[in-house]
Amino acid sequence: MFEARTRRAKVVLQIVITLLVLPFLFPLIAMVQGSLAGAGWQNYLTVLSVPELPLFFRNSAVVALGTIVIVYALTMLAAFGFSKLHIRGKEVYFWMLLAALTLPEVVLLTPLFSTTTTLNLYNTYWAVILPLAALQVPFTILLARNFMNGIPDELFDAARVDGAGTVKGFWYIILPLTRPIAAAIIVLTLIGAWNDYLLPLVFLVDPTTQTITLLPQFFVGQFSNDQTKVLASAVITAIPEIAAYLCLQRLFERGLSAGALK
Repeated sequence: MFEARTRRAKVVLQIVITLLVLPFLFPLIAMVQGSLAGAGWQNYLTVLSVPELPLFFRNSAVVALGTIVIVYALTMLAAFGFSKLHIRGKEVYFWMLLAALTLPEVVLLTPLFSTTTTLNLYNTYWAVILPLAALQVPFTILLARNFMNGIPDELFDAARVDGAGTVKGFWYIILPLTRPIAAAIIVLTLIGAWNDYLLPLVFLVDPTTQTITLLPQFFVGQFSNDQTKVLASAVITAIPEIAAYLCLQRLFERGLSAGALK
């Protein structure tokens, strides 16, 4: 691992990192400052007093939780198969799966709309959960497979000697050892599901099912385009993601770096 040993190298590294972070900090600082303009903290109290706010949070929590469960289950099973099982042609299937990463979300809107209406899923949580999970799975499988490649095969050989089969090897070896990459997958999936704007906008037309990403748009009409209230609502929508990352920060960084480098 790269490490700055001299004082000069540490100072240079700190300056470079600061310069790289600044472009990402400016929009956040401007958003917080704008949310406190005018009435100050009263903007947040006004937003929090809106009766529909808990409904937006509930809908986003349902969508995010459903997406996380599906992505985690499919990712762990598929990555285990691609990494540790002897499956004929698995490399072909793996690269076909990675090819799905080239498909942008907007290109899939028309076939997704046709599918959801045919299956009577339009204006339901599943109309958003299933496409979000499908869009996340190829990348998370790539990360999890690279992580599992670093788990020694000797562990499975020893488990087979003790009488453990494939299922027990997956349950008692893979799942406990992949907690770091699992944390990374959970955080990345949460961010993707919580921040997604296009799918809820298209497939959730009923206000009782709309997610938190549509909250600023809701406040544009609720408060006659009062930008201070809109920015306050945008800050509130980001709080769950920040809290989730802070809680899983160490595991997230370990899993993401290991999955990218191994």
